[in-house]
Amino acid sequence: MGGYPFGSTLESALVVALTLRGAQVDVLLCDSFLPACQLTKISDVSPDRLGEESPQPRCASCQEAGESTFGPLGLLIHRYREMVTVEQTEAARRLAATIPKDLIGEYRLDDLAVGEHAMAGALRYFARGDLEDEAAGEVMLRRYLEAATLSVYAVQRLVEENAYDVACFNHGIYVPQGLIGEVCRQRGVRVVNWNPAYRKHCFIFSHDNTYHHTMITETTEAWENISWTPELETMTLDYLKSRWYGTQDWIWFHEKPQEDVDRIAKEIGVDFTRPCIGMLTNVMWDAQLHYPSNAFPNMLDWVLQTIAYFAKRPELQLIIRVHPAEIRGLIPSRQPIMAEIQRAFPTLPRNVFVIPPESQVSTYAVMERCNSVIIYNTKTGIEISSMGIPVIVVGEAWIRNKGFSLDASSSVQYFRILDKLPLAAGLSAVELERARKYAFHFFFRRMIPLPFITSVKDLAPKLELANLEELRPDHFLGLDVICAGILRGVPFIYPAETLQ
Repeated sequence: MGGYPFGSTLESALVVALTLRGAQVDVLLCDSFLPACQLTKISDVSPDRLGEESPQPRCASCQEAGESTFGPLGLLIHRYREMVTVEQTEAARRLAATIPKDLIGEYRLDDLAVGEHAMAGALRYFARGDLEDEAAGEVMLRRYLEAATLSVYAVQRLVEENAYDVACFNHGIYVPQGLIGEVCRQRGVRVVNWNPAYRKHCFIFSHDNTYHHTMITETTEAWENISWTPELETMTLDYLKSRWYGTQDWIWFHEKPQEDVDRIAKEIGVDFTRPCIGMLTNVMWDAQLHYPSNAFPNMLDWVLQTIAYFAKRPELQLIIRVHPAEIRGLIPSRQPIMAEIQRAFPTLPRNVFVIPPESQVSTYAVMERCNSVIIYNTKTGIEISSMGIPVIVVGEAWIRNKGFSLDASSSVQYFRILDKLPLAAGLSAVELERARKYAFHFFFRRMIPLPFITSVKDLAPKLELANLEELRPDHFLGLDVICAGILRGVPFIYPAETLQ
């Protein structure tokens, strides 16, 4: 997708770097072919307008960006339209129009999870966790199913006609990236996915699947045997403290966070002298994929059942921090969790307090005062654990099964953990060291620096290179790590601990 700035910027550098290391690199571009994709946003184009215009309104600029970025490099460029026959195009349209709505999410084509990625794409478009209240929900879901099916047809032909060893592309979920991965894995083509990381100039790469999955399943041997030193601990804690203010990050949510505990207590009405349990939500629509270890069907069910539980535990205070990205993220949520809570609980239990997404209250300052913190899948669990605070994991959080969290894989197990609250102690010394080792691993080893990619206003990235020779081996260590991972399949781990 040439219209994704981080994608065209990073991948244009990558194709040159890989070519300079002896690889033959082909490029796949969308040529205004898909009726919906990850870049389709309701804030930019309404469902009605999408139904009236073909191709999508943004397709022209996206295609132009891709062609102008990759065309001058002299590489072989494949395009979606040339990979799909007229008969397949009609078959995709017919399939999307006729399959029963309730079966779309589970639909599999050639044993590929086409429906799951179509559903995730539609939820992302509407910025919601479900489509129940969307008048055009079914229409858009079918549109994404058509696009997902066309993506499968295109990539199937591409890998049939070309002997690829590896396919590298961003994200790994949604449409079309999720389908590219589905086809490649099935056809024996090694998959590499990447995403921009939190830290400035850094990216996360993963083998075989999106990092949403691989960070959960990554073996603990990748980090638990790091030779832990006071210097590494200081480096980790200094960075984690910087995240309170976002000074070292591309992505942050508060310009001037409120850290004064007395003011916070007055604003939200909580009594910090009594036992407090924190609860951190996520954006409802984000990465709606199936995870077998989740204790609840979805985040909303978890939130509502948890409030109902704490209503019966008046000796405890539940502080729910709604994710600031609901209103400050790149795709603001159109299904606010507070509205869902108010619908289920017109009057909140007296011991339940909600910090809304627009509040400047520091999440860290509040959670620091909690006996323990409950999370679904937020990455903040890494930071809270590193503060020595026990974290209860209910969803697909990356700290699950790392040896320093309380993990629930069913609602029964979850409520048994809650029955033990408040906990008698924080993390043990062994658990705390594991938590901080993992934080170091995640923020400094899995986030690979590419200092030649900078960002200006609104996360618009740009390349800062004196010449293309700088993309050769032994110039940027992070680039060497990434290229080695793509070409040889070695882990995408930056050796930050050896550089101190």
